Amino acid sequence: MVPVGLKTACSTGWRVCGKPCIGNWGASRVAQFHLWSRSCLQLTEEKPFPDQIKMPPCDFSPVPYESYPYEKVLEIRRENISPAVMATYKKPVLIHQGHMQWLFDSEGRRYLDLFAGIVTVSVGHCHPKATVAAQKQLGRLWHTTNIYLHPKIHEYAEKLAALLPERLKVIYLTNSGSEANDLAMLMARLYTRNFDMIHLRGGYHGGSAYALGLTAVGSYKQSLANGFGCHTTMNPDVFRGPWGGKQCRDSPVQTTRQCSCSPGCCQAKDKYVDQLKETLDTCVPKQIAGFIAEPIQGVGGAVQYPKGFLKEAYQLIRERGGVCIADEVQTGFGRTGSHFWGFQGHDVVPDIVTMAKGIGNGFPLGAVVTTPEIASSLSNALHFNTFGGNPVACAVGAAVLDAIEEDGLQQNCEVVGTHMLHNLAKLRDEFDIVGDVRGKGLMTGVEMVTDQESRQPLPPAEMSQIMEDCKDMGVLIGKGGVYGQVFRIKPPMCITVEDVDFGVAVLREALTRHMERRKAAAN
Repeated sequence: MVPVGLKTACSTGWRVCGKPCIGNWGASRVAQFHLWSRSCLQLTEEKPFPDQIKMPPCDFSPVPYESYPYEKVLEIRRENISPAVMATYKKPVLIHQGHMQWLFDSEGRRYLDLFAGIVTVSVGHCHPKATVAAQKQLGRLWHTTNIYLHPKIHEYAEKLAALLPERLKVIYLTNSGSEANDLAMLMARLYTRNFDMIHLRGGYHGGSAYALGLTAVGSYKQSLANGFGCHTTMNPDVFRGPWGGKQCRDSPVQTTRQCSCSPGCCQAKDKYVDQLKETLDTCVPKQIAGFIAEPIQGVGGAVQYPKGFLKEAYQLIRERGGVCIADEVQTGFGRTGSHFWGFQGHDVVPDIVTMAKGIGNGFPLGAVVTTPEIASSLSNALHFNTFGGNPVACAVGAAVLDAIEEDGLQQNCEVVGTHMLHNLAKLRDEFDIVGDVRGKGLMTGVEMVTDQESRQPLPPAEMSQIMEDCKDMGVLIGKGGVYGQVFRIKPPMCITVEDVDFGVAVLREALTRHMERRKAAAN
């Protein structure tokens, strides 16, 4: 571990904060530091960091890493951690500490986090407001189930309900998005007394045995029966789908596909609505339980639907007796910038809203919000969640809401996100392997292709190598899409324009390196 800000040969490769903290180091760590600096120098010689790319400064110094050596961590992971738990990168990053939009590894390297713990860190790693709220509550009451009254769950429920349309005011707290979507589907079936659910291909709504039926990304499917009563309909993806053009999306950046629609008319929207009608006419009974969709698909690769699609879809579902569920697990809490909730950008009001991830800034917390009428259907039998509404979780959730408002993070998402989208779109003009740039606010996707004409997905090995190069230059990004072909860029909402410029510069350099490798291989 190197004292952040100490000038060493490796500071060219890993630009550090500039805040000296050598005074915090005792003599016992001198030898450790010399070993670190030599290893870092070797790494930067192998993976040179371009001089023209400057990592933005940071005024935070991580504490020294004192846990298991890296190899010991790998050994424990191999022997004691489920093999189903994935590790990104050839040499996984051992994260030691986080501060707002930054992460620090066990060797003291600093990374710009453009994936936010899979779109979970909303207001920033270890945000002071959330940290203080958790510490304060831990000193008073860790846990009591909601069979008793305690103030935090009531304070939080009132705060959260005030941010939703008036009729959505009954809240059931859970621990995760999968739990929330499980419960939403149960409520839909109980309330309507129907069974069949409709969902979009490419949608992700959880990995639990029940919610997996609503998930339509093949890589998450197990070779077991699942999804009884769940039916997919065509994903209205205006880039990869059969229809789409330059005016379809509610985004600062549109697809480059040609569009022949007349003003006020979207042929792509009408075609995708026709596909939903066909699903309703052929796959389900006359009465259904409901429909679930993310306002912008997350795991599916930041897919945006044509404007007006969700509004017509909701109408069709309600005509069949179904309820409409908005999965706000990734799009909620101001991330899309223009609105606090993603569904508001579609001019719809759902019957049930599910949320998790950014709701607790990484603390396990989820919620289902619905109408009193739908909520009452759950009272026919005992439905109990031991940790739902935990006092610490509620205290953190309330602090997150305060931070979003007080720090102006929804507005930051709109301003910084729009800046990022415009700059990422320039990469599409520079590189034939960048097929599409899309999103809204800080909910962004960059779809990679073998070439723009064919739109064939870039192979997984090439996607991984680009991500490796970004990581080696100090930027962490995610990956998604049905074929794993989309870079998911969804940072903590406190990110700055300067950070974005650095992140885009690193991605540009990684793409340049990749094209050079392609050229060398062809020769």
